[in-house]
Amino acid sequence: MAKFAFIIHPLSLDDIARYEPGAVGKGRPIIEKIMEWMPAYAAAHVTGVRTPDGRETEGWFIAAPFMPEQMLTFPRERVYEKILRGIEIGAELGAGVAGLGGFHGVVGDAGITLSERSPLPLTTGNSLTIDMGVRSLLSAAREMEIDPAQETLAVIGATGSIGSACVELAAPHVRRIVLVARNCTRLRKFHESIRDRLPCESSIAADVREALSLGRLVLTATSSTQEIIEPADLQTGAVVCELSLPHDVGARVERERPDVLVVEGGNVRMPGAPRFERMREPGKEFDLGLPRGTALACMSETMVLALENRLDHYTLGRGIDLHKVREISMLAQRAGFTPADMRAFDKAITAEKIACVKDAAFASRR
Repeated sequence: MAKFAFIIHPLSLDDIARYEPGAVGKGRPIIEKIMEWMPAYAAAHVTGVRTPDGRETEGWFIAAPFMPEQMLTFPRERVYEKILRGIEIGAELGAGVAGLGGFHGVVGDAGITLSERSPLPLTTGNSLTIDMGVRSLLSAAREMEIDPAQETLAVIGATGSIGSACVELAAPHVRRIVLVARNCTRLRKFHESIRDRLPCESSIAADVREALSLGRLVLTATSSTQEIIEPADLQTGAVVCELSLPHDVGARVERERPDVLVVEGGNVRMPGAPRFERMREPGKEFDLGLPRGTALACMSETMVLALENRLDHYTLGRGIDLHKVREISMLAQRAGFTPADMRAFDKAITAEKIACVKDAAFASRR
């Protein structure tokens, strides 16, 4: 089997503490200054990913450390240089394919330019992220005893590479869909290009609050570095599926809206007995901030491509091919990758939690 590399970066100060425990206690300005000059490095060795039919792969998490805000503000060539060095490290370790994690797959043209310079075939992992996100949204709605076919879905970030594909994938399951994006011109053009082939009613909104007043189902897939959903914006009993990293929904929603169910849509349970071992401290586990055996869907797409020996560029650019979304979904299922248990705000969503949310929603309606 082929091996893989997945290029990571911290999304928050909590991530930095997990990646590098020595950073604990240092202020954000110091950490950001360190990351300006810190080179790419091999952070973790991934082993034990084994399919039900006995295929196995291994790989590495390669850190190309910038914060999201830095990648959006620094000169693009400077960001590309560090990412490309991370990919080169993966190739030197023996990887046959590389995935671009987080904002590495967002910056610039979503991997196109990087693919032209890369020594390895690349993917952003967005195809499997889209598939798992829509599946998570529909599953969460069922848990809340909501029939999506009778509901309006608001897709926030609808013109992005993930959001635009989610619109098409989710549309057959809902009564109406509201597309939300900041750029009104791009939003209007996208809606005009797609509305005639959507099997449900559709409309657009440039204002998040307006869209959330229309839909009890919400899918958010933006590249914002700030929280954009406020507790007061959401309908009673709303279900929100987050595909955004950093998150669009802040902890205030959990505290102030016990009647709302928020789920992280991009988590996947890996097959086998995966282990993430720190490269600089052999024997110690690398903490992704997820339960053991769980990875992000974008990481999992890269693993699936390695298991399938698909050593060509896969998911790149702003436009996502729905054929690839369906193909990688089938390949992932065959390899034993399944949706992870529901989770939000760094905690598992238990049956008791769902019962409490339903009770709170019922009481609020009364």
